[in-house]
Amino acid sequence: MKRVMNRERHRPEEMVAKLRETDEALSQGKTLEDVANSLGVSLMTLHRWRTEYGSTDRDAVGDICKTCWVENVGA
Repeated sequence: MKRVMNRERHRPEEMVAKLRETDEALSQGKTLEDVANSLGVSLMTLHRWRTEYGSTDRDAVGDICKTCWVENVGA
């Protein structure tokens, strides 16, 4: 039986954009749970993204991803 993947994979640029939206919403007084629901992700996912991408900007994320791809796949 073939297993169907229902999970959505987010690109790093999308993760950073959603983290920025999270910061804006939190500054407006919304709760983290409300923000996660509006973005369609879990609280744990937001925490994981913040740990991984919280202090980087969009350009740096793109460079990191290209480096990882070259190391893992071998261009």
